[in-house]
Amino acid sequence: MAEGRRLRVTQIKSGIGYDQTQKATLRTMGFRRLNQTVELADSPTVRGLVRKVSHLVRVEEVADDA
Repeated sequence: MAEGRRLRVTQIKSGIGYDQTQKATLRTMGFRRLNQTVELADSPTVRGLVRKVSHLVRVEEVADDA
């Protein structure tokens, strides 16, 4: 992925009623509550996590200003 790229990921749907692995993925990404937003480095690993729970999150690409 491009240098200096980050993903802004927002949880838009609850993990209740979904598989335990999907709930664990949300926790791994740093989510604790609904509508919370976290910024993660854009990497293949993070893209895989996002893909696994794509029905529960909204993703935006942002440029890292540092």
